[in-house]
Amino acid sequence: QVQLVESGGGLVQAGGSLRLSCAASGRSFGSYYMGWFRQAPGKEREFVAAIRWSIGSTYYADSVKGRFTISRDNAKNTVYMQMNSLKPEDTAVYYCAATGRGPYYLRTDWYYDYWGQGTQVTVSS
Repeated sequence: QVQLVESGGGLVQAGGSLRLSCAASGRSFGSYYMGWFRQAPGKEREFVAAIRWSIGSTYYADSVKGRFTISRDNAKNTVYMQMNSLKPEDTAVYYCAATGRGPYYLRTDWYYDYWGQGTQVTVSS
């Protein structure tokens, strides 16, 4: 049974940093793409970043490019997202997701097969 478990969310002041983790289990993810999405209250879930597990290719939303960095640790089967220079508009529940379908629609949530439960990130001004 595939499980994605996020951690690392919390409350931080604007300009601060957080590192989110997504521990993946239940299958081999070597051929998968892992993504991070977020959903703010009253808004649709939106793409944040993705990584190709095998070679580490990365993809980012324009709104986080240069501030967020997605990475993975093969030995720990864990995906990370380092978030720097956080802004109040980054406040949302952040979700980890996995897809084995390739890179074609990585920015759309329907494309992902597995989801974590989410972790809250709150950035105060």
